[in-house]
Amino acid sequence: MTTFPDNFLWGAATAGHQIEGNNVNSDWWARELTMPGMELSGDACDSYHRFGEDIDLLADAGLDSYRFSLEWSRIEPVPGHFSKAELAHYRRVIEHCFKRGVTPVVTLQHFTTPQWFANDGGWLAADASEKFVRYVREVTCILDGVEWVVTMNEPNMQAAIMTAMRRMQLAEGAQWQSPTVEGDGETKQNHSDFLTYADPEIGRAFTRIHHAASDVVRAHTNAKVGWTIAAGALTAAPGGEEKLLEIRFGKEDVYWEGSRGDDFVGVQAYSSQEVDANGLVPHPPHPENTLVGTAYRPDALSMAVRHAWNVTGGVPVLVTENGIATADDNQRVRYIAEALQGLHQTMAEGVDVRGYLHWSLLDNFEWGHWEPTFGLIAVDRETFVRTPKPSLARLGSIAKSNRLDVEVTA
Repeated sequence: MTTFPDNFLWGAATAGHQIEGNNVNSDWWARELTMPGMELSGDACDSYHRFGEDIDLLADAGLDSYRFSLEWSRIEPVPGHFSKAELAHYRRVIEHCFKRGVTPVVTLQHFTTPQWFANDGGWLAADASEKFVRYVREVTCILDGVEWVVTMNEPNMQAAIMTAMRRMQLAEGAQWQSPTVEGDGETKQNHSDFLTYADPEIGRAFTRIHHAASDVVRAHTNAKVGWTIAAGALTAAPGGEEKLLEIRFGKEDVYWEGSRGDDFVGVQAYSSQEVDANGLVPHPPHPENTLVGTAYRPDALSMAVRHAWNVTGGVPVLVTENGIATADDNQRVRYIAEALQGLHQTMAEGVDVRGYLHWSLLDNFEWGHWEPTFGLIAVDRETFVRTPKPSLARLGSIAKSNRLDVEVTA
């Protein structure tokens, strides 16, 4: 048996825009209405109204933590105006977690921003930090008792999305391709090309905003504060060693460095990818590739956690996302077991890991696409009926025992 430490968090993660529905004031909602190739989030999973059911399913399975996000555009629909009703709504989500003995891990910003913020220059505006800190200061009033706060989700991926948007605006007839969906053919190469682009100055700007927001959270709460980073678990193909260092610094390491001094850092890993002398190498076709075109690589989690630990200089790790887009839940069960075996090995080596939050609790809206299914729970998009998959019970059984069977069965 592989045993995990006492108080190790076991849970699942979601993001507001992907599950709540009708996030009409956000930049992503506006983007869905205007961007060629995007599907609409619409009602999503209607979790805005059904959050209690979702938390109950998680808790009933044996999981003890739930990561979810607050929607900035709901809370501050126009600059400087904060909705007391929306703040109360999210406090009810937190209270329901407490009621069910579930530890809430609250993300203050998960990809989406208010449309007015985007119109005013977004994250690259001179006063972006001031605007975000104003929002963060306001939401601290509902965080009483919350132990884990994430300021922002994957700023490095947000930087990549910003780059992709600029390129699309310049390219005639360009179709949206989610940064989490590799696609095939020319789409696959374009996907790798824009993810290769990484301006460290954007990373440093995000870091300054993160630190300012963290100071506010610490001043008004007793929560541990960090942010989450998309980890590529990148490796060098022959001749790609120098290019790997260049790409990884802009894509990740400047953000890991920005985590130094934080209470924790969220590691989010799904697959591994090679870098050759020309840049990121698209994932080759393989029967086990996921619904987003990436390779089946559960070992990516241990690779990413080790790298984060080394670059941050020993900041405690919380796995805030790890999972697989697949229609085969047996493959998901196998992936979870193999990823957790690797994670436990990193802990045996001395890496301080505080918990594992699977992505995702629900099959949801995958940033412009509905087909990729990451969830432990299936959701009927017409009726919103939730149907737990065997993988939820499997992860729940691991959580309840706090240990992992070494033998993996598909």
